[in-house]
Amino acid sequence: MSSSETTSPITPVNDRWVPYRHPQPKDSPPELVVPNAIPTDERIWVPVEENVWFRPLLLATSRGYWMNLLRVRKSGVLSRHRHPQPVHAFVLKGEWRYLEHDWIATEGSYAYEAPGETHTLVVDPHVEEMITLFQVNGAMIYVDPDGNATGFDDVFTRIEKCRAHYAKNGLGADYIDQFIR
Repeated sequence: MSSSETTSPITPVNDRWVPYRHPQPKDSPPELVVPNAIPTDERIWVPVEENVWFRPLLLATSRGYWMNLLRVRKSGVLSRHRHPQPVHAFVLKGEWRYLEHDWIATEGSYAYEAPGETHTLVVDPHVEEMITLFQVNGAMIYVDPDGNATGFDDVFTRIEKCRAHYAKNGLGADYIDQFIR
């Protein structure tokens, strides 16, 4: 931008720097900004398995998906599962892999998981800590090695896990409400 377009960031001289003048749609849910998405308060991390936790960022009940950070310390396994809808992942720290594939998702990597795929997420012992941003659409259907369903998680079971965890650790069961849209 050239200096002729504005005299300062505060004083607009053209419409590019003027905010939208009308109200947002009445039925649109409010935005969600999560400061310190990687929290320093350990109570925010919800346990999943040994050495595995998630940190909720958005639980979209009307659309059936959730955004969370998955954290694994030392070494850990996230139960074998399949997704009926796509999953997106971006590795923020460390690395992970699937037992069923020969690739490794390293720091800075993006992974797309196709609907119907079954996999077992593993963080190997040489990785001190892994943190990955996941968007999970639909559900995680837990299966045994032969593909027989053993359980599931969806946005509603995730909310209940968070409520129980936060009620127990002093943050309060309603702490999760700020992330629900």
